Amino acid sequence: MKLRIGLTVGDINGIGPEIIYKLLADARLLDLCIPIVYGHFEVFEALGEAAGDAAISFQQAREVEALEFKKPSLIMCWDEDLPMTPGTPTKASGRAALLSLQRACQDLKAGLIDAIVTAPIDKENIQSPEFRFPGHTEFLAAFFGVSENLMLLTSDLLRVAVVTGHVPLRDVASRITVEAVTRKANLLLDSLHLDFQIERPRVAVLGLNPHAGDRGLIGKEEQDIIGPAIKQLKNKGYLVFGPYPADGFFANQLYRQFDGVLAMYHDQGLIPFKSLAFDDGVNFTAGLPVVRTSPDHGTAFDIAGQGIARPDSLRQAVYLAIDVVRRRRAAAELLANRLEPAGLPKTTSGRPKHGR
Repeated sequence: MKLRIGLTVGDINGIGPEIIYKLLADARLLDLCIPIVYGHFEVFEALGEAAGDAAISFQQAREVEALEFKKPSLIMCWDEDLPMTPGTPTKASGRAALLSLQRACQDLKAGLIDAIVTAPIDKENIQSPEFRFPGHTEFLAAFFGVSENLMLLTSDLLRVAVVTGHVPLRDVASRITVEAVTRKANLLLDSLHLDFQIERPRVAVLGLNPHAGDRGLIGKEEQDIIGPAIKQLKNKGYLVFGPYPADGFFANQLYRQFDGVLAMYHDQGLIPFKSLAFDDGVNFTAGLPVVRTSPDHGTAFDIAGQGIARPDSLRQAVYLAIDVVRRRRAAAELLANRLEPAGLPKTTSGRPKHGR
């Protein structure tokens, strides 16, 4: 049975609508899943006019239950006037992004769709009394009621997660604790095992300071915090190594020896990731009870409306969403069918753990 994948439009003045339109223009996608766009038909009118005879014909509805899924589908998320000015973020475009995101999340929580793929938002203009978060990741964690989550950038080449996400650089060091490193490492290990089906994942942990502190000469976080956290994880049987100096780690391509990399902060992990895998990279939110992916790039206001944005990363985000949903369901079915001792109920303890 084909999965229903919700696509949020993101900031309508960015490249979100364009890359969604280009993605859906490839009819082969309909062989893989049922794409459902959350937005408004006016967002795609100009794109359709430019496409001419190749324009996409959307089935429009206000409720998922009203869709027939015979062609690309569109859920109308607002009636108010939200004008578009491609290339320029506005309060109207931020409002549209929020309405699209909220509606898709509501349908995901209700089980009407199987996963969401979020187009990029502008983190400033989306701010409102309903959205006071640094980004998608934090909003989704609050919406789905989880205290912990993990930003995980993934591609065929490497996977990089971060201990601290959307926080100012000046606050990073104070948030690096033994508990934080072990907590995020466990989320990464769990996701690599369950979502990527790696039996015993190998994880590299980066240091915080230049040269990973040079044995305390340039900072003691590696000796006092990161090293002890790695030792705790190793004592539990996990294949966790480090801390590695970030520059040499990526320059020497050591990431090829690992299934995942845990960076200490946003740019430490995302700059090398995007340098190596920008076109096909995917942002995956691990630790949620639902599946959410997104392209690994932003709104790209500088090229919005020019017709040159590429849908490659968005396409990979859809593929990953499909794969993860299927893997999680297969794992859940395996767990449900596991034989228990006579007279005892089947386990409901949750997902299987990674190998130890």
